[in-house]
Amino acid sequence: VQQISGMLTKLFQRARLEKPGKVDPRAAEFTLSLLAATYDRTATGYIKTRCAAAALIALSGDTLLAKYRAFFRLYAVPNGKEELITRSALRSLLTDLNQIPAVVGESCTLSCVEVATHSCFCGVLNSAIVEEKFLSWLRSEPAVLLWLPTCYRLLATEKVSHQARCR
Repeated sequence: VQQISGMLTKLFQRARLEKPGKVDPRAAEFTLSLLAATYDRTATGYIKTRCAAAALIALSGDTLLAKYRAFFRLYAVPNGKEELITRSALRSLLTDLNQIPAVVGESCTLSCVEVATHSCFCGVLNSAIVEEKFLSWLRSEPAVLLWLPTCYRLLATEKVSHQARCR
């Protein structure tokens, strides 16, 4: 937790320099509190770095495709000249990401993760998949991660403006 706190402090200091007045001075504190509530519910003082990184990616303002690619890079394993994501790595990713909606009472069962893993690997003969297969599966908006594109769309609609007047 201490290491993550230090990294978040540096991250948000840089963000405040890039966007003066747009970043809350307590952003690092709030983010660390969210990460602790998500991944350290028993207050052990320990949060897996990969879990924290996945949460930060998921909650970032980046595009869905950029988030999906970052998830792949974070959980993939090297295999010669390419990287692959295994079933167990996908299970870990889905389990880690589903801790985020669980904080607000929207939890998913372990069977949801298994069903999603099975759907991703449906028709795959190998024990791991390449990035394009992973991205294609995520673009189909599996139910286990439906909250992620939904949040992205909600954020995107905040920037929409139109000339119509409502009465």
